[in-house]
Amino acid sequence: MKRLICLLAIVCVISPVKSQFLDKKEDLQTFDGFFKFHYSPSEDAIFLEVDKLDEEFLYVHSLTSGLGSNDIGLDRGQLGDGVIVKFVKAGNKLLLMQPNQEYRAVTDNQAEKRSVEQAFAKSVLFGFPIKETKGSTYVIDLTPFLMLDAHGVSKRLARAKEGKYTLDKSRNALWMERTKAFPKNVEFEAMLTFKGDPTGRHVSSVAPDASALTVIQHHSFVQLPDDGYSPRAFDPRSGLNMRSYLDYSTPIWEPIRKRIIVRHRLEKKNPSAAVSEAVEPIIYYLDPGTPEPVRSALLEGGRWWNQAFEAIGYKDAFQVKMLPEDADPMDLRYNVIQWVHRSTRGWSYGASIVDPRTGEILKGHVSLGSLRIRQDFMIAQALMNKPFAISDQNYKPMLAMALSRIRQLSAHEIGHTLGFAHNFAASPSGRSSVMDYPHPLLRMKNGKLDFSEAYDTGIGAWDKVTVAYAYGNPSGDETESYYLNKVLEQAKKDGLQFISDSDARAQGGAHAFAHLWDNGADAVSELNEVLKLRAQAMENFSVDNIRSGEPLTVLEDVFVPLYFFHRYQTEAAVKLVGGMNYNYAVKNDDNLITSVLPKKEQKKALDAVLKTLSADALAIPSDVLELFPPRAFGYWRGRESFKSKTGVAFDAIGASATAADFTLGLLLNWERANRLSQQAALDADNMSFSDMLNGLNTAVFNANAGKDAYKTAIVQTVQHQSLQHLFNLALNPNSRPQVKADVYALVTTLQQQYKSKSDAFSKQLLREIAQFLDDPEEFKPQAAPQIPDGSPIGSFQCFYPTN
Repeated sequence: MKRLICLLAIVCVISPVKSQFLDKKEDLQTFDGFFKFHYSPSEDAIFLEVDKLDEEFLYVHSLTSGLGSNDIGLDRGQLGDGVIVKFVKAGNKLLLMQPNQEYRAVTDNQAEKRSVEQAFAKSVLFGFPIKETKGSTYVIDLTPFLMLDAHGVSKRLARAKEGKYTLDKSRNALWMERTKAFPKNVEFEAMLTFKGDPTGRHVSSVAPDASALTVIQHHSFVQLPDDGYSPRAFDPRSGLNMRSYLDYSTPIWEPIRKRIIVRHRLEKKNPSAAVSEAVEPIIYYLDPGTPEPVRSALLEGGRWWNQAFEAIGYKDAFQVKMLPEDADPMDLRYNVIQWVHRSTRGWSYGASIVDPRTGEILKGHVSLGSLRIRQDFMIAQALMNKPFAISDQNYKPMLAMALSRIRQLSAHEIGHTLGFAHNFAASPSGRSSVMDYPHPLLRMKNGKLDFSEAYDTGIGAWDKVTVAYAYGNPSGDETESYYLNKVLEQAKKDGLQFISDSDARAQGGAHAFAHLWDNGADAVSELNEVLKLRAQAMENFSVDNIRSGEPLTVLEDVFVPLYFFHRYQTEAAVKLVGGMNYNYAVKNDDNLITSVLPKKEQKKALDAVLKTLSADALAIPSDVLELFPPRAFGYWRGRESFKSKTGVAFDAIGASATAADFTLGLLLNWERANRLSQQAALDADNMSFSDMLNGLNTAVFNANAGKDAYKTAIVQTVQHQSLQHLFNLALNPNSRPQVKADVYALVTTLQQQYKSKSDAFSKQLLREIAQFLDDPEEFKPQAAPQIPDGSPIGSFQCFYPTN
């Protein structure tokens, strides 16, 4: 009895205290929205009122402020995962639980749903002691959760080998500037400081104190959209990104994995009208921190997309505006284009927050690197003939080209956040998509380089296909599947093709008509044209490619993108060697499935690629070399400079070694070699790997520069680099034995060839061949000077996260 009385007394004491938890806080600031919460300045704590037990909502973490390093990849405005969560009560705790969206049972059978839910793991993200109970509302201290490294900053730093960093609680604080409440979402921020010992160079280059890195982390709790959205089926031919999941309620005779596209919700006010306004248009907002004239260029390029929406019967359905002054770019209610500053030029990218259940895009977020336009300006500066001969103020022609690139970039990255994938097969069909990577298209007119069509303007024909597939609607009695197939069939009739990332990249890719940073319907013809343009631009290059008063060291840096101007068209042409043509074909669509490129076309491509190894292509004009003194004080070499093996002097032979090494790395790629070997085994009429080596032998090892000592040194350098790559290919564990045999056969032939020569260089190559053949396992390649960065710097490429 005494024990019972004591327990009752304890309950009587505890209950009033629990119910008075918030009442005891005298300085609370209350925020009323999707969740009601209170901020205590004296405790630097946020107390959340949870009145939605077992009710799913969306949780997103992101970065309001970043580190500013492309290589580390932690940018201002960077979105993290968007996951569905719910609060679940367990005893005296509320658990923030993430259900498993990968495995589902889409059915009305609740028992079947439970069986799938119980079969696969869930994740509890955090456990909160209940501070106060008010009927069906529970008060928790949200602060410890907000102070977690949810975005994985420390893991990213460790992966980048920048050091081991941990959170320092004494230097962490809630950040109230953007902590807000709205009817459908609540937003929280915390300033986090990571302490550690830096071990890499990137952190030190951007942080005032590399042992203390402070960022602002953002958290969003967002109401899930209603069930008025209809998921749309994914088709690999469509150019749309997708989400997928396993549906265990699927009939046995149907595929269990479901694939749905990602897209914004868009509906006509008048569905029966040929042209109608949208119930709710898709609006993107530009960061007001974007300066002019970039601001106007981004607005213009982004608005191109409305052309595609007009083509499917929408009026003003896609809009780009300036972000209102009172709006927060981290607020999930706004689709945002952010202007992001970093220490070096880097990738721009488009990301989205997507409802994992349906594929509906809830927020598009574009991050555009601010230094990209400066690189485009410098490319124009390098290519134009004496742009500063008249005046240092003659920058407008170069700015015009750079801005035309920025317009295209704006449309490209917004396209990702609309749900669209890269289409690298757009160049052969007249630049039919802004979702390609564009290279400046230049032509010779009246003996001068013409820049008027450097970049395209407006949306492309393929872009209208993707918008029609994602956002168009069937008419009359059409079913959705009939409508979607009709869209793709019409694209095929119009000669449009969709090929995306892995098939288009030079390393590993094999598609003959899908390339990055290329131009034209014929990659080989365009490479020949680019080499002519490059040669003309190098002949024109002079001291007037920089402003008065600038050190000539700057001239050397401006020359970099000109000297390597052919690099991406080389990537395109080399893919025809061992190249294939194919589609993401489906049954009964009458598309070409796959075919090997004819030997004649592969040989033509090989001949063009081998031109990039010639002394004529690699030699820098003597009057240009005279303009490159040792680096000026305060203007040291960086990652975007020519590298040197000649100390302070400009390394002209090293530049040719770098360019040759680039081509050889592509040409003697082990996957290409294996593919050529296999193609010849399947059909003797196909080009073989041995054919390719014979071409290399003729163009490189039998080249003759005559009496020109400079070009002779280049020929010898290319021969040496070629041997290094042949040795590497023979030793590569991934190379097929047939490939190794062909390489050893050529090396043996070269050994005999050099035995008949008496010059010192031939004897040196002979020694290296002998050392390799005697003990190949001890072979250590002699690297050429590293090629300066060409594509934007860093670990990110413009991307769209899928699963």
